[in-house]
Parts: sequence; structure tokens; C-alpha cells
Amino acid sequence: MSSATATVLPVGVGYGVVVGIGFFFAALMCGISWIQNRYTSYSTKTSEEFNTASRSVKPGLIASGIVSAWTWAATLLQSSTVAYEYGYAAGATVQILLFSVLACKVKQNAPRCHTYLEIIYVRYGAVTHWVFIFFALLTNVLVGSQLLLGGSAVVTSLTGMNVYAAIYLIPLGVCVYVVLGGLRATFLCDYSHTLILMVVILYFMFSAYSTNPQIGSPSAMYELLKEAALKRPVDGNENGSYTTMKSNYALVFGIIQLCSGSGTVFLDQAYWQRAIASRPTTAVRAYILGGLAWFAIPFGFATTLGLSAVALTDHPSFPTYPNPMTQSQVSAGLSAPFAASALLGKGGAVALLIVLFMAVTSCASAELIAVSSILTFDIYKTYIKPNATPAQLIFVSHVMVCVFGLTMAIFACIWNAIKIDLGWLFLTMGLLIGGAVFPAAFSITWRGQTKAGAISGALSGLAAGLTAWLVEAKRYYGTLSVSTTGMEYPTLAGNLAAIMTGLIVTVVVSLSKPAPFDWEVTRSINASSVVTTTSQDESNKSQDLPTVQDEEKQMREDEAALEEPAKLRSAFKLAVVASFGLTFIMDFLIPVPMFLSHYIFSSGFFTAWVIISFIWVFCSAAISTILPIVEALDFFKEFIREIKIGGKGAGRR
Repeated sequence: MSSATATVLPVGVGYGVVVGIGFFFAALMCGISWIQNRYTSYSTKTSEEFNTASRSVKPGLIASGIVSAWTWAATLLQSSTVAYEYGYAAGATVQILLFSVLACKVKQNAPRCHTYLEIIYVRYGAVTHWVFIFFALLTNVLVGSQLLLGGSAVVTSLTGMNVYAAIYLIPLGVCVYVVLGGLRATFLCDYSHTLILMVVILYFMFSAYSTNPQIGSPSAMYELLKEAALKRPVDGNENGSYTTMKSNYALVFGIIQLCSGSGTVFLDQAYWQRAIASRPTTAVRAYILGGLAWFAIPFGFATTLGLSAVALTDHPSFPTYPNPMTQSQVSAGLSAPFAASALLGKGGAVALLIVLFMAVTSCASAELIAVSSILTFDIYKTYIKPNATPAQLIFVSHVMVCVFGLTMAIFACIWNAIKIDLGWLFLTMGLLIGGAVFPAAFSITWRGQTKAGAISGALSGLAAGLTAWLVEAKRYYGTLSVSTTGMEYPTLAGNLAAIMTGLIVTVVVSLSKPAPFDWEVTRSINASSVVTTTSQDESNKSQDLPTVQDEEKQMREDEAALEEPAKLRSAFKLAVVASFGLTFIMDFLIPVPMFLSHYIFSSGFFTAWVIISFIWVFCSAAISTILPIVEALDFFKEFIREIKIGGKGAGRR
């Protein structure tokens, strides 16, 4: 950070937020877990409940969890950075929409798996299993360390807190509450995080576009952006304007985001875990709702803080005034915190600090429990102790949560020490993991993919991505360095080479020597094990409690759906039509004509654009914060009634 930029908040605020809020949620998790164990049939003391939430979570809470889990620090910071640099930004939500197809196929073809790697092990064997364990853990390490790198940079820029202290303290409270509550309680904390996130986003949006004296309306923002384009025209944009979708570099970034985002969804166990945790009949609906709701986050953030950073750069309230932001500050993702400070002073800085911390911790919790599941079921149970007891599995799960919390902190420290920033990691991530995207997706959707096709596709994609990346950086810039390898064109070449090579090779190799697969093999995964959600010391739980009876009824309905995969065909058709239809609309029908027409927004069009962002954020808030409450109303009624009559104690022997 530039020495000319003063911190807005005292260092004590940084430590207070990082440590205080983290342990507040740990205490909240203790309470949630106690209530869950006392008044429901789901016990956090079982590995099935800890790692899969007993596969019974309703779509509203899944959608809220998706919004929370994919709202990284990078989501908030990079969307604002891209808007600051190019004028337009939104998130690539199509990966989540497309993942609804995989969510449905998991319920059809491997309904009792704990991880997607279990499917690969049963279908292809140990060698392929280890190849995809590598890609899965690489994805989790990159995502986890990005969270801490971006979050710590913001905490340090706003408060002056030591960056390494922030990196290690941020995951501390998260590890505690994940160990205490498991996946279901993590969903509940995700819900609270999403609620806070929505409130803060609307706080910034209403401030920028209605009450703030520096901007105050969409038309005033439009005029400020026109002035900024005259002083600092955007290279590659139509007439240097910030209010156009004819942006060459934004297009490049969008393609990179599609490639890297596909890897971070299709290869991240956190997303498969939500599909596994959801109810069979509602998994598709959850992912479609979650994808649409999540889009509002980067859209609203970029339209507000990213553009506010452009508009207020020449205002005395901007932290770097009278100078624009340096390239290192931009790449570190500091346009959003600087804009928040300029708009609302200390109040804006505190609000952004809290929402960034919420984003980091909620996504980190998803990554922690995802990696814990991989290390527990795909390594410990598969190769070290196949006959492990449920008690041993839950112990290993707890240990692995803490191990990965430390691991991602170590990697974040390494990136910071060698001057690798959030922007560099975000752009290069896809070329490292993209080769395995289609082979992983085909493992559950295409019976024709072979073992050789899966391995060759993933590894050749990695090799092609690395080669194209380094060759393009050397050819285009003449030297290989952190700076040149993090530029748009080399990372674009690497991302496209990785994901397309993986697709082409896996299809060609599989078709060259066909070996159709029988899905009954994967449907048998864990079928012989008795699924128990209640621990032994909970055997005296009253079966007369209405909450328990409702849960058992839902479990019987879900089990019936799993026994007849044909019942899920209508859900699969919905997933295909909705995901591909929405992808076409959001990635082609709207942006491509506007790009090709070289259209520069008028003041009226820009105002309509801002209004759409408001509407989308309100709809997102309804999906991710109101829908879960509506779905749980019956439970809350029964829960309150049980407390009034003495609850579990009244039914004890």
C-alpha cells in the first residue's frame, strides 16, 4: 500500500473484527449445535451429519449457502476492480447454474456418496482417484489462500493491522465453529452472513445513488463517469468510456472468469457437498435459485463501489487524493475499500470490513469442511483405515478442519511474501485446474468416459495450460516475471488451452476405445452402510417430538426418491433447460449485441441499468434470506411448542 494512503480505522478495530466476530460465531455455533442435538433427530456427533447434513437441507438454505460460499473476498473485490478498470463488471454465475445438472445427476447416479472423488474412485480406480485428489486439493488451496490474501489486504489497508496476523487470525474462529457444528450449522451461519451481506450492499447502493452528497443519483454518477473518461480514458473501451459494454479487456477478463470459475465450481468439493446435502427432489431448484441470487452480489457491488471509485478518484475524500490508485493497489483489490471510505468515511470502512470478513469466513468454512471430507473419506477411510468407526471418522474430520485452516494460512503468507497478489492468483487459477473440469463433470454425467480419457484429459489440460501461458507471456512481453505472467493475454491463452484441451482429449480418448459404464455401480456407493443421524448417546431421544416426526417423514420421502432415479428425470430436464437457457441469455443474448454495436450508455439507459441492479439485489435478498425462513416456519412453530412443554425432557424414559 502506498505510504501516502492513511488508514481510516485504528488497528484495534481490525483485531476486534477479526477475533471478536470470529469467536462470536463460534459461540453462536455452540448454541445452534446444542439446539439441534436436543430438539431434532440430527446429531452433530455423527460423521454423516457433520459432513453431509444428513442430505436433508431445503432449497432456500442451500441457495443461501451457495450465495455465501461463492461470495469470496475475490467476488467483492475483483468485481469492483474490474468495474474500476473497465467500467462494467458482473459475476459469471453460469457455472452455478450449469452445476444444477451435476447436482441432479449426483442424486440420480451416486445418491449416497460423501464426495465426488468417491465416484471417481469407484468408477475408475485408485490411479485416477489420486489424480483428481490432486486437482481437488489444488483448487481448495488456491481458493482458501485467495480468501485470506484478499481479506487480509483489506483489513490491513483499512486498519493498519499486521497482514500476517490477519492471515492467521481470520481462519481461527472459523475452524472453531466448523468443528463445533459441522455442515448443517455452517449453513445456518452462512445464512446470517448472507443476511448481513445483503444489508450492507443495499446500504452502499442507497448511499451512492440516493443520499450521498458526492454522488446522490444515477444521473450524477453518469456525469462523473463521463468526466473520468475524459481525464483517464479506458484503453480498449469505445471512446475510452466507462459506460459501455464494448470493452476489449473486460471481454478477456470475462472469458478468463468463465474458465477459472468453472474450475472453482466443478472441482471444489464445497459445491458438490451442497448438492449432496440437499434433498433429492429440490437440489436442482436450490442451485438455480442460488445462481440467480449470487449474481446480484458482484453486479450490485461493481455497479456501486467499483463505479464510485472511478467517480470519486478526484475528490478530496478519496484515500489516494490527489493521485489515482497505483497499479499494485488496484491489483490488490483496494478499489472497493477506498470507495467505501470516500462515500461514507469511517462508517463505510467499518461496513466494508465487516462484510469482507463475513465473505471470507463463510467461504472459508465451506472450504474447511470440504477438504475435511476429502481427507477423511477419500484418503483416511479409503487408504489408511477402511474399517474406521463413525467415532474415528468424526475425530479425523475435526482434525483435518484444523489442518487445512493452517495450510491455507501458510499458503497465503507465501503468496504475500513473494508479492503474489489477489489479481494474479485469480487470473492464473483456471489454467492450473481447468484441464480437469470436463473430465470431473463427465464422471457423473457421461457413461462413455473411460479411465484413460479422464486421466489424459486432466493431465494434458494442465500441461497445455502451463505451456500456452508461459509461451504467450514470453512471446508477447519478451520476459517471464510475476508481472508479465499475470497479464490478460497470457492468462487468457492458458485458461482456454487448459479447459479446451481437457475437453477435447477426454472425449477423443474415450471414444477411441469405448467402454460404457453401468450407473448401478455408483448407485451402490455406501448403500450397504446404515445411515444413522443419531449418535448412540442420543438413543433416548423422544420419537414423539413433532420436529423429529417431520424430519423422519422427509427422510422416508427422500429415500423413496433415491430408490427410483426415474423420479428425478423431470428435475434433470428442468436443470438442463434452465441452466442452458439462462446461460444463453446472460452470456450471449444480452452482452454480445451490446458489445458488437459499440453502444455507449445514455443517461437514461444507465439509470435503467442501476434500477435493474437494485431489483436484482432485492430479489436475491428475498431468495437467500426470506425463503429459508418461510421453509422453516413449521419447524419453528413445533420447536417453540416443544420448548413450552419441556421439549425433549418430557419424553425421556
